[in-house]
Amino acid sequence: MITGEPDSLKAEATAYTACMSPARGTRGAVSTGHQLASLAGLRLLERGGNAVDAGVAAGLCLNVLQSDFTNLGGVAPTLIFLARERRVVNIDGLGHWPQAATLAEFKRRAGDGMPTGVLRTITPAAAGTWLTALERYGTMTLAEVSEDARYYATHGFPMHDFMAALTRTQEHQYRTWPQNAAIYLPGGRPPRPGEMFRQEDLGRTLQHLVEEEQAASSKGREAGLRAARDAFYKGDLAREMAKFHQAEGSLLTYEDLAAHEVREEEPVRVAFRDLEVVCCGPWCQGPVLAQMITMLKDFPLEHLGHNSSQYIHFLTEVMKLAFADREAYYGDPRFVNVPLATLLSDAYAARRLKRVDPRRAYPQMPPPGLGERGGASAGQGPTEAPADGDTSYACAVDAEGNAFSATPSDIAYTVPVVPGLGIIVSGRGSQSRTDAKHPSVLAPGKRPRLTPNPGLVLRNGQVLMPWGTPGGDVQPQAMLQVLLNIAVFGMGPQAAVEMPRFATHSFPNSFYPHEYLPNRLRVEASIPERHRRDLEEKGHEVVPWPALDFHAGAVCCIMRDQDTGVLTAAADPRRESAAVAR
Repeated sequence: MITGEPDSLKAEATAYTACMSPARGTRGAVSTGHQLASLAGLRLLERGGNAVDAGVAAGLCLNVLQSDFTNLGGVAPTLIFLARERRVVNIDGLGHWPQAATLAEFKRRAGDGMPTGVLRTITPAAAGTWLTALERYGTMTLAEVSEDARYYATHGFPMHDFMAALTRTQEHQYRTWPQNAAIYLPGGRPPRPGEMFRQEDLGRTLQHLVEEEQAASSKGREAGLRAARDAFYKGDLAREMAKFHQAEGSLLTYEDLAAHEVREEEPVRVAFRDLEVVCCGPWCQGPVLAQMITMLKDFPLEHLGHNSSQYIHFLTEVMKLAFADREAYYGDPRFVNVPLATLLSDAYAARRLKRVDPRRAYPQMPPPGLGERGGASAGQGPTEAPADGDTSYACAVDAEGNAFSATPSDIAYTVPVVPGLGIIVSGRGSQSRTDAKHPSVLAPGKRPRLTPNPGLVLRNGQVLMPWGTPGGDVQPQAMLQVLLNIAVFGMGPQAAVEMPRFATHSFPNSFYPHEYLPNRLRVEASIPERHRRDLEEKGHEVVPWPALDFHAGAVCCIMRDQDTGVLTAAADPRRESAAVAR
């Protein structure tokens, strides 16, 4: 059972005091990867908007404020809870491979690798996600919800520490394309914290969408939003994207853009004690979290002690089992028969748990539970080229109990910015494989197996908490630990978010070159050394992270008290995240 927010926490968390205070209110709350995005969402709530209006406003701002690793031309998988209907909507927010992207043609151009640049691009989906969510479930216009995003793009915002640091580390990558360097290395160098950072081309792109909306506004709000969407996928912007990509040797065409539609699909639902956890489908890694939860739901985790060596070992071995199944079976279910009903069944979970040895770590990625499927591989060993990719997150809850949970992403240093538009076209092809037998092999019209995976927690048919995080393959691991901190150990949201984390890497990384680090376990340094030693004795290769390390994710969440309506929003100090409420 979830309890309140006790002054003392269980086990070794008893002396813990959160370094950030949660935000509380009753009329609405927003928590995102950047303070200005959270404030933009809150302003929409103050103006009478609902959680979807606020979430889209925040997402658009993240596409500006964190355009280095979220993008209007990127991805944005989204879950929406509609309180009056007691219904969850899942918008995939993910593009697909161009129709010309046959495996043979791709290999003819790129071999077995996944080169940086236009060959890895798929159709852009974030713009379609924001506009579709707003049209079907919001109440406001694009002009209203994009006001802050347009301002920060055109007039700039003070460069924040996290983006400044990441830009320095990727400076050589930005220099690959002059138009990328012109934006992200203004004056020929990475921007410093506090310097104003402008993206005027992006501002003009956003303004163009608003003007297209306003030109059609006499036909109603929905017609205006459809006009903005058509401008992006069928109008001048689409022609510019297609023209540039064709000139660069891309497989992407105008016809691919014009045919793109984000999809609403049934979400994945699993039970955990008195809760229902909702995730996206196996075209992303959402069911990894669902599998972990199913394996853990009847286990007395309290008896292991929070973040004890026994607890960390047990969760790590469970996570490895779920990731092994991800590697063997997950892919776009329109192309791959994913045995999801079996993978999420209680009987299967019980059978998988029998593989966990409480005394010894499995020395590599475990075998999948339903037998090998051709193409599931051990991936590559350690490489000097780090796997690329990062992300942000946004959630909002309004006074009626509607909720919005989205994980926008796509990085700006491995694919070129479209000149004059200020956006990239999604490079998420880097999460596909070129092995014909692998379930995530690329194919025309197929979606890559995505890492971003927003979540929702329900109780008694109403929303209890949206939550999510950036972090690539760490995402479901961080989300699991925060959920258990709350649901099992009785922590409040902010303390649950700040608790020390750990993550296994004993499986192929989702991003090319799919680095594989057998038995590697990263543990934040704030976990006592004696626990780390015990984990090493159990056979884990323990590599410490600094305390509150950004690689451990940046979970944001909002908990709604279903009796009083009080909203408690939390944000992770590991990055630039911020929570606000009213």
